[in-house]
Amino acid sequence: MAVDVVAHMPGTITEILVKVGDKVQVDDELMILEAMKMENPICAKNAGVVKEIKVKEKDKVATNQILLILE
Repeated sequence: MAVDVVAHMPGTITEILVKVGDKVQVDDELMILEAMKMENPICAKNAGVVKEIKVKEKDKVATNQILLILE
């Protein structure tokens, strides 16, 4: 079952810490979202394998935008 990982606030993706095919566990950091001059880690809420990354570093994202998909 696929799980969408979404942005919890608008901001800019400053770093992507995983690649497609990586296995992740609950609470692993997946990427860093900069908002209001603060770096906010985006963490896995489910264990799984990174199926697709929908953003690139320096992309501006909106609240609830899908960032990546875990399977």
